[in-house]
Amino acid sequence: MKLLVAVLLLLAIAHHASTVPASSDKYTTRYDSIDVDGILKSERLLKSYFNCLMDKGPCTREGQELKKTIPDALLTDCSKCSEIQKKQAGKVMAYIQLHHPDVWEAVLNKYDPDGTFRKRYGVDDDDDDEDEK
Repeated sequence: MKLLVAVLLLLAIAHHASTVPASSDKYTTRYDSIDVDGILKSERLLKSYFNCLMDKGPCTREGQELKKTIPDALLTDCSKCSEIQKKQAGKVMAYIQLHHPDVWEAVLNKYDPDGTFRKRYGVDDDDDDEDEK
C-alpha cells in the first residue's frame, strides 16, 4: 500500500514540478492547477504515466519533468514543493498505494534503488509486526 502512495506522490510532483531554475529553491508552480483527480480516475492516463516513468512508452512534457523531479523529490522530502504540490503528491501516493501497489513497487524499485526513501518512511516495514509482539 505504501508503495502505491509513493507512485501517486511522484505523479503529483511530476505534474507540479516542471524544472527547477538554477536560482530557485522551489519547483515551478506551472502545473499546480492540473486535475489530479481526473488523472487518478483514468486508468488510461495512469498507465501512460507509468509507462513513461518506466521507459516503456512515450512521455508528455509533464511526464518528462516528472522523471527528472522524482529522484530529487524523494531525496529532499519534497522540500522544493509548494504546499499545493505537497497536498497533491500526498493524494496521488495514497491512491496509488491503495489501488495499484504493483505500480508503486515498480516505481520505487526504479527511483529508489538503494532504499533511502523506503527506509526513511518505513515503506517495507510490515504494519502488522507490532501486533505479533
